[in-house]
Amino acid sequence: MTTHTLDVPGATLTYDVRRNDASTEPILLLIGSPMGAAGFGTLSQHFSDRTVVTYDPRGVERSVKTDPTSPVTPDVHADDLHRLIQAIGGGPVNLAAALRQHARDPTRPLATLGIPLV
Repeated sequence: MTTHTLDVPGATLTYDVRRNDASTEPILLLIGSPMGAAGFGTLSQHFSDRTVVTYDPRGVERSVKTDPTSPVTPDVHADDLHRLIQAIGGGPVNLAAALRQHARDPTRPLATLGIPLV
């Protein structure tokens, strides 16, 4: 696993890459909010057939906001994800998300989406 940082407007994002250079599968991006990359350590090991990327959302764990009082809106998260996907090769990626809504109702399934993002 290698750890990287990405400077984005208003923050420095930290992300981890578990590379599988032999894979032809799209990169799997595991994200959570408000959960950071550390929460995906065990899960990511189950996807050895592909490269897996996890990251700490802005203001969580290792990703630091330049203004700690600035709000983090869904649009800000979306912009950060877009920039992260560009930094790791531009897509397509498979995305698995664990969001706060799931934490409120754990009976709701988590969705995995194959999305080409450019």
